[in-house]
Amino acid sequence: MLKALCQSLCLSLPLAATAQAASVVFLNPGTPNEVFWASYTRIMQAAADDLGLSLQVRYSERSAEAAMAQAREVLEGPQRPDYLVLVNELYVAPEIIRLSRGTGVKLFLVNNGLTANQARSIQAQPDKYAPVLGTLTVNDEQAGYQMLHQMVALLPRNSGPVDLVAFAGVKNTPASQLREQGMRRALADFPQVRLRQVVYGGWSRKRAYEQAAMLLQRYPETRLVWSANDQMAFGAMRAFEEAGRVPGRDVVFSAVNSSPEALRARIEGRLGVLMGGHFALGGWAMVMLHDDAHGISLARDGLREHQVPVLQSIDVSKARRWLKLLEHEDYGVDFKRYSAEGRPANFQYPFLTSPVDY
Repeated sequence: MLKALCQSLCLSLPLAATAQAASVVFLNPGTPNEVFWASYTRIMQAAADDLGLSLQVRYSERSAEAAMAQAREVLEGPQRPDYLVLVNELYVAPEIIRLSRGTGVKLFLVNNGLTANQARSIQAQPDKYAPVLGTLTVNDEQAGYQMLHQMVALLPRNSGPVDLVAFAGVKNTPASQLREQGMRRALADFPQVRLRQVVYGGWSRKRAYEQAAMLLQRYPETRLVWSANDQMAFGAMRAFEEAGRVPGRDVVFSAVNSSPEALRARIEGRLGVLMGGHFALGGWAMVMLHDDAHGISLARDGLREHQVPVLQSIDVSKARRWLKLLEHEDYGVDFKRYSAEGRPANFQYPFLTSPVDY
């Protein structure tokens, strides 16, 4: 009986050894100490742990050249992953899609999808580019529009003409372009708001601080400061404070991102408007990759590109709640419950249709 038990255990070992988790490499365009992209990695790792995926993260530190070098290393190396997740930051995606052809690595885009021109070019040359498994982007344009609407609502009624300055991210990143487009669309609703200037702060606190100091000299009556991320908002805020202007009283500031600093500033009233939640997109991508690895089609609705409404307005109550969630390594999310595995054929991912209320 003991011999039979030993034989049974020995026979089971090779099976266990050969069962490998699906492997994912994420080309993170940010830096390890950049709060947004670090939290993005953190929630992807939490999802990977829940779902039994193997995740590696490479940071390109805002360099297109570094991102391309990392992509070549992943796609041309001896141990290629099952999936490569990338962001079309600085327009790097088309060349990576070209490099991936014939490698067997499945590509998945998050946050910044292909531009319309890029997509047309790729579609016109199907023999040159690999197919993309899927794309998840967020409601950036709507967020930019909603931010300005909420900012104007905080002004006193009949306040007369109001000066606005805006801090976009970078010109060749779709998310930055879309947020700016939303802000410009909202301007049509408020003829009393005068957009004095849009500057490109490169997502940087330091650069926005320097730009804001100059803008204040040009437009000293500025009362609205719209920012496409939190770091630029805080850089601009510092310049205004040094000029004796009080955020939340003399000037209305807005921002995108749900970093602890941004959440606290929203609670304190220094940020009048805050949009956030898009850090979770990487986690939802991992859910979909897990399902693909288990033979579940991601295009059951006929689409491979999805815009996910994760960017949402964060009021004071939600800011307090999210601060507490940040104390949990996995943000308190059970990613398995969002998988299509074991669900009916008509199951739809809930995060594709409405914001998840953490």
